[in-house]
Amino acid sequence: QVQLVESGGGLVQAGGSLRLSCAASGRTFSSYAMGWFRQAPGKEREFVAAITWSGGSTYYADSVKGRFTISRDNAKNTVYLQMNSLKPEDTAVYYCAAGYIATMSALQYDYWGQGTQVTVSS
Repeated sequence: QVQLVESGGGLVQAGGSLRLSCAASGRTFSSYAMGWFRQAPGKEREFVAAITWSGGSTYYADSVKGRFTISRDNAKNTVYLQMNSLKPEDTAVYYCAAGYIATMSALQYDYWGQGTQVTVSS
């Protein structure tokens, strides 16, 4: 069992930056791939980024590639999402998730956090 708690969301102007954190409980964090997803009002949840258990491979949605960076610190049981050059269309609730495969498919993740709101003003 893994419990995930996101933090770091907030209100930022377009062009600004935020860093989201996702703290995981449990001693098996390092065995899980981690993903970030987001859901805007009236839209389906969408993939943002994923990272393998070792951190050796990362994957990004085309919409965030070059602006967002996913990373992890297994010693701290934490995964991060550094978001730069934010746009109003990045406004959403951001969720972290844990699973056995680093994938774009939300169905492959077994554990989810409660989400953190990111709002980008124009």
